[in-house]
Amino acid sequence: MSIKTALNFLNKLKSNNNRDWFADQKTEYDKALKAVKILFNEVYTNLQSHDEFEKLKIFRIYRDVRFSKNKLPYKNNFGAAFHRVKPRLRGGYYMQIEPGNNFIAVGFWNPEKDDLLRIRKEFEMDDQEVRDIINEKSLQQVWGNLQGEELKTAPRDFDKNHPAIDLIRKKQFIFTKQYSDAEITVPDFAKQASDDFKTIRPFFDYMSDVLTTDLNGESIIKD
Repeated sequence: MSIKTALNFLNKLKSNNNRDWFADQKTEYDKALKAVKILFNEVYTNLQSHDEFEKLKIFRIYRDVRFSKNKLPYKNNFGAAFHRVKPRLRGGYYMQIEPGNNFIAVGFWNPEKDDLLRIRKEFEMDDQEVRDIINEKSLQQVWGNLQGEELKTAPRDFDKNHPAIDLIRKKQFIFTKQYSDAEITVPDFAKQASDDFKTIRPFFDYMSDVLTTDLNGESIIKD
């Protein structure tokens, strides 16, 4: 089943985001969901050739509107997360299918407080290794620059004039790559996405090493 089925459904949903219309289109939704599940599972299978995972999570299209000003009942996208084996392997993979906004993303969305401090301490001590990794040509060609929310100034107990303050003040460590609607409908897109994901491994390997050791380089993983 073609991923175009999902794009067509989402295009219609954008103009008809209400429960009555959705109920009438249940058959079309089921076809769209089946198409994206096939894609997500193909990507997951390909990813397992170069990484280790606990599970694939496909997100529901239904929005939680209880605490949101946006009361539209449905998302206008299909998304999936690929969870690596924890605690040994850190970082996450994400894929989203949405007309005009298809993308994959990798990194650390909301590091826990202790993890964020450990990352910042590593950058404070030595930022050259991570800079070499994120500026490497093959990673840059796929992902571009490191993204994510950041503080306007230095975190508490860090020098605002530190040479690595641009990294230290970050709260997230994310890379994203966009695809056109045409690009995601080609037969080998699942392989292309997996290949693109693979280029982030040096960054994931580095961050996993940081987050599984203390500042002396000793493992903190309990057997």
